[in-house]
Amino acid sequence: MNWLILLVAALVPLVLGFIWYSPGVFGNAWMRAAGISRDKMKGVNMGLVFVLTFVFSFLMAMILQSIVIHQFSLYSLVANDPKMMDPTSEAGMFLKNTMDKYGHNFRTFKHGALHGTITGLFLALPIISVNAMFERRGFKYIAINAGFWIVCLAIMGGILCQWV
Repeated sequence: MNWLILLVAALVPLVLGFIWYSPGVFGNAWMRAAGISRDKMKGVNMGLVFVLTFVFSFLMAMILQSIVIHQFSLYSLVANDPKMMDPTSEAGMFLKNTMDKYGHNFRTFKHGALHGTITGLFLALPIISVNAMFERRGFKYIAINAGFWIVCLAIMGGILCQWV
């Protein structure tokens, strides 16, 4: 596992959020749709918000790698074999031979971005939409926030698939 790339992927929501939610892009529209004013934002511990955003983004990156990298499912086939990491065992030879032959298939930024986008559409969008309906938020709120996470997960997925 490449911890450095996981950390890089976890930075994506912070960097993209800085752009996406800026006043010149969607920031003002998001604040209106969310019912938030600049005065209401005063007093918020933004340092804590950014640290927690990074921590939660890191958790997303950890699970997203298993979604965007097909080879992760290969390990789940032999996960209950205690000798799976022993290269001389049957499971170890299976993993080695299969990874030698297919380990680099579908390992591109484009492929990871595709799976990140699919994850955004079929996981993030429904979660945001359900919460927004119960919070009595409108379509614009859903579109801005879901759009952010779809783009974010696409970029994170691309990074993870290409470099983990």
